[in-house]
Amino acid sequence: MKGKKNISGKGIKIIPLGGLEQIGMNITAFEYEDSIIVVDCGLSFPEDEMLGIDLVIPDITYLKENRDKVKGFIITHGHEDHIGSLPYILKEINVPIYATKLTIGIIENKLKEHNLMKTTKRKVIKYGQSINLGCFRIEFIRTNHSIADAAALAIYSPAGVIVHTGDFKIDYTPVFGEPIDLQRFAEIGKKGVLALMADSTNVMRPGFTMSESTVGKTIDEIFADNSKQRIIVATFASNVDRVQQIINSAAKYKRKVVIEGRSMVNIIGTACELGYLNVPEGMFIDIEQMSNYTDDQLVLITTGSQGESMAALSRMAASIHRKVSIQPGDVIVFSSSPIPGNEKSVSKIINELSQQGAKVIFQNTHVSGHACQEELKVIYALTKPKYAIPVHGEYRHLTTHSELAQGMGIPKENVILMRSGDVLELSDSKAKIVGQVPAQGILVDGLGVGDVGNIVLRDRQHLSENGLIIIVVTLEKYSCQILSGPDIVSRGFVYVRESENLMDEAREVVSDALERCIASNMTDWGKMKLEIKDTLSEYLWKKTKRNPMILPIIMEV
Repeated sequence: MKGKKNISGKGIKIIPLGGLEQIGMNITAFEYEDSIIVVDCGLSFPEDEMLGIDLVIPDITYLKENRDKVKGFIITHGHEDHIGSLPYILKEINVPIYATKLTIGIIENKLKEHNLMKTTKRKVIKYGQSINLGCFRIEFIRTNHSIADAAALAIYSPAGVIVHTGDFKIDYTPVFGEPIDLQRFAEIGKKGVLALMADSTNVMRPGFTMSESTVGKTIDEIFADNSKQRIIVATFASNVDRVQQIINSAAKYKRKVVIEGRSMVNIIGTACELGYLNVPEGMFIDIEQMSNYTDDQLVLITTGSQGESMAALSRMAASIHRKVSIQPGDVIVFSSSPIPGNEKSVSKIINELSQQGAKVIFQNTHVSGHACQEELKVIYALTKPKYAIPVHGEYRHLTTHSELAQGMGIPKENVILMRSGDVLELSDSKAKIVGQVPAQGILVDGLGVGDVGNIVLRDRQHLSENGLIIIVVTLEKYSCQILSGPDIVSRGFVYVRESENLMDEAREVVSDALERCIASNMTDWGKMKLEIKDTLSEYLWKKTKRNPMILPIIMEV
């Protein structure tokens, strides 16, 4: 490492609390002596087996235990997987938030919803500006991404400089703002970089990511080819540049624009206020005013490009949207590619829309916001880090990234593959994983945060796969005689009216088990319930090869 050597010999600790082995829930703590800074604070969406769960937020036990050291949250950009958990986490750890202008604007929308505006300090940082927090200095560097105002971070610590790219791509012709500041990456690289933490989302794709402005050409062609039809474009609410390009084409072909979907309305409102969208006067109209215009005068920009069941486009496809019904001839453009795992929902919606006579377009209408292999190589070549720490990706992405880093001349032993919860100690002379902290992810269900754990999920799975049987029996207090029952209630196991024989036999099996318990003077209800459970479970497995959840209820009178 060129430049100033680390005199103390002490290491900086890097602790990812999420964002590794998955796409989403990005949050990393950096600790040196009595200072901790936290980069990003995202959420992830539940996997299929997380029945009934709405979101997953990071486990911040470690930060709570070291609350006095935590100096602030530094946010790289305004996507949900980088800011979504802030309202939940700020209630536990109230420290200032530092981010660029649009990112703070989007965060403020969330803080308003959770009534946290008065209690949360926020500071807008410009590119090239640095902030001092404890023994860290953090510089924001301009990058490009699928949302404006994305930043990479140079984190200066007594142990050396760490460059964190955030989510980024290299776009020489961005729609809004300037291209990525490659010169600054090179200047920092000349002084010496201890470690590079780079985005791995697209590391499996060779070549370069296309520029956002190429999508504008495709959108323009779609408008030209479908001059008589109503056009509906579904895209990510946060992709302000994409929205700008749709507005540009709408202006060119003299169409009015309707914005539909709550997140779309919020983010576009914020982007307009802060000057990130250039919208001609009178271009936007309310959804109620649509009936005043003909199809060829309208374009709708909507949420739901990922097939989310409650988003505006899904409601239109299922004919349950109150204000927009799909009609034959409508042109529907999907201006995003399905996030891994959403392919099924997206193709379901495309089918529903096609059945209603709409023409669906999804080729060449999207470019990624993440760097492919050649762009990552550029960043490695400019920063020349001593260590490479791949971040933001599933394990397969991280291993591919590890090979790329080695191809750029970083020795294998200096490429560090971490898991969420690992504590890495890094200095000029060593890199070592020295411990583990909790980083499982906390499940949010409705208003409950963390009250659903693995046991509850296992029960939900069991119920969803096998159903439930409840056995109710009433015993006399002192003599333990059966006064009523056993009654059997079944939910999601068999349709009782068509399985009366099975139910009658099950009742007999339970009666026999109870008689045995009473004959042996068993007074412990726990043991009695276990006996009923085991006997009935065995009988039902023999008869049906199914294993429902069995809940015995004993009442005494």
